Amino acid sequence: MLMALVLASIMAAAVTVLLRRERRRTGSSPDGRHIEAAAMRAFRDARRQAHTYEHFGTVGGSISALRDRDSRS
Repeated sequence: MLMALVLASIMAAAVTVLLRRERRRTGSSPDGRHIEAAAMRAFRDARRQAHTYEHFGTVGGSISALRDRDSRS
């Protein structure tokens, strides 16, 4: 019972923090939105690059990735 109360309290605190942050973010300036968009693009590019390195990281992965690529055309 005590564990459930502790978990509920932690979740309530986390939701409260997220809601406060979201309210603060809605009124950002155009420069802030531009910076955030650029950061998100960089984050997506980094994820794509990491996925590519993971996919082509080994010889077996390279061969299967090339096979997959060639089968689509």
